[in-house]
This record gives sequence, C-alpha cells and structure tokens, in this order.
Amino acid sequence: MTLGEGIGLRLRPVKQRSGILRKWACAAAALAGLTGASGIILAATAAHGVPDPRLQTAANFMLLHAAATLAVCGLSFAAPQRGVWFLGAAGLFLCGSLLFGGDLAARALAGTRLFPMAAPLGGTLLILGWVFVALAALVVLPQTADGKPDQKIDE
Repeated sequence: MTLGEGIGLRLRPVKQRSGILRKWACAAAALAGLTGASGIILAATAAHGVPDPRLQTAANFMLLHAAATLAVCGLSFAAPQRGVWFLGAAGLFLCGSLLFGGDLAARALAGTRLFPMAAPLGGTLLILGWVFVALAALVVLPQTADGKPDQKIDE
C-alpha cells in the first residue's frame, strides 16, 4: 500500500494524469490568448482614447504574463511528470494579471475598483507565480544516478 492509498487518495496512472495535465495546459493557453488580446485592447485604448497611464501599465502586465503563461504551459509538456508545478504558475499568472490589470483598468475607465485590494492581491499572485516557476524548475532539476533527466520528455 502506498501513502496515497493509505490516506484514501486515488492515484491515477501516469498516462491518465498526463492527459489531464494536457487539457489544463491547453485551457490555460487559451486563457492566455484572451489575456493577451485584452492587453492589446487596453494598450490601444490607452494610446487612442483614454490617456491614463494605469491603462498602459495594465496592458503591459497582461501582455507579459500572457506570454509567460504560454511559456510555462510549454514547460509543462516538456516535463510531464512534474508539469503540475508549471501549470500552478500558469494559474497564478492568469489570476494575478486579470486581478491586477482588471483593477487598474476599472479605475482608469470607470473610476471604481473591482473590489478593495484587488490590485495588491493580483500583484501578490503574480509574484507567487514567478516563485512557482523557480520551484518548478528546481523540482524538475533532479537527475537520476546515470545523469539522465528524472523523466522522459516525450511521454
């Protein structure tokens, strides 16, 4: 009996987990596309309609983290055994950029906030996303005794 079975966890086979991670990675990539599109819209609004510097800041953060989300989704495919760590970073990037950028945009366009502390919460999630990237890389780093990577890349 494994530890997971002993505490009542149903552990899925690696191939099944890999399929689920692929779906999550593709969903995160789709949301990253929408986040990037939102960043472009905010940048255009800042350049042509509302000269509020908060809009450009929101656009920059959304565009940067949309690209970072796509990158960590790709890394989750490259390290499928530990891809959940990279997908955790993707989730933090998406939530953080939407909260941070959304709050700045709401302030600039409507003169109101999403909710109190939305931007600081979003910023904190973005920081945690970058910490997750670092942790994910460290988790994937271990080598086996023969010097080959811990998992197969092509699974």
